Amino acid sequence: MADKRDYYEVLGLQKGASDDEIKKAFRKMAMKYHPDKNQGDKEAEERFKEINEAYAVLSDPEKKEKYDRFGHAGVDPNSGFGGGSGFGGFGGFGGFEDIFDMFGGAFGGFGGGSRGSSRRNGPRKGSDLQKAITIDFEEAAFGTKKQIRINKFVTCKTCDGTGAAPGTSKKQCPKCGGTGEVRTSQRTPLGTFQSVSPCPDCNGTGEINETPCRDCGGTGRVKENVTISVNIPAGVDNDSVIPIKGQGEPGINGGPDGDLYIVINVKPHKFFERRGQDLWLEIPITFDQAALGDDIIVPTLEEKVSYKVPAGTQPGTVFRLKGKGIKSLRSSKKGDLYVKVTLEVPTKLNSKQKKAIASMGKTVTSECYHKKSSFLDSIKEFFS
Repeated sequence: MADKRDYYEVLGLQKGASDDEIKKAFRKMAMKYHPDKNQGDKEAEERFKEINEAYAVLSDPEKKEKYDRFGHAGVDPNSGFGGGSGFGGFGGFGGFEDIFDMFGGAFGGFGGGSRGSSRRNGPRKGSDLQKAITIDFEEAAFGTKKQIRINKFVTCKTCDGTGAAPGTSKKQCPKCGGTGEVRTSQRTPLGTFQSVSPCPDCNGTGEINETPCRDCGGTGRVKENVTISVNIPAGVDNDSVIPIKGQGEPGINGGPDGDLYIVINVKPHKFFERRGQDLWLEIPITFDQAALGDDIIVPTLEEKVSYKVPAGTQPGTVFRLKGKGIKSLRSSKKGDLYVKVTLEVPTKLNSKQKKAIASMGKTVTSECYHKKSSFLDSIKEFFS
């Protein structure tokens, strides 16, 4: 990448050149160094490649913006900037259609037409599909198996995906000879040039289907409601994606089938809150439990466990139960369960209960309340 010349320099321009200036410079340079005008001149051939590469970037607003900011790194596919066009050879350069238009499709052997036709006629992977499903909190924690129904294209069973009626087959297109493309020649002041375009008779497939299958209409595939079994691993969370290879739509011209991506949505739990692999739970306790300590029952996703709340526990205290959380997707390790205790103040007290609490309040002196005593001392100091 360090050996590459500046793209503006390649086209004889200053940085910040307008779109029109870039296009005019490209046409001028392309005419000068086109291989048909410089047969056997390797230097001219390399310059022609260099010119096309520069134009492919500077004629594309997004790539040009990246190049102006980051230089060659901004359009290099291996640099991490997300740019790049995959330069190499004469074909596939973005924006090369402009010079096609200028010469009436004259540079057929060097543009994208031939490559497009071959792709249309060659094997192609089927479309990927996506399906969102909702599962229970416990199903996400422990894993489950679901049967889902999806309406998608499948290979036509009547014609076995060929698109031709049973007992018949497609024939080679007589117009293009099965290549899927037609070539035309044009004489210009620069010489004779060829242009390549998809065959209009077979739409670039290279085959003619004289007797289409009646069930699929010659496409080789039909839409059906399909039931698919999905194994959901333990530990999935909201927006987890489960790929199922080959369950997308059928490939074209013998290409592989697409894939199906299951997107997970998890219902919230009545008690637990999930934070990564950890679970959080709030448990209310009474004043006497907090003051004197007590054994309380703590629910987990798998069982009930007993936990000793120590005497003097303060509201908002959090206890950790190790290994009582959710299993990691990548290992057998589990998260933890965090239990936050909240103090519940009694309401709707009768007269006897009120007297009992008042009596306790007189008996328990201020020294028993560390925070309260500390606060009162601070107030006295503030106003002294």
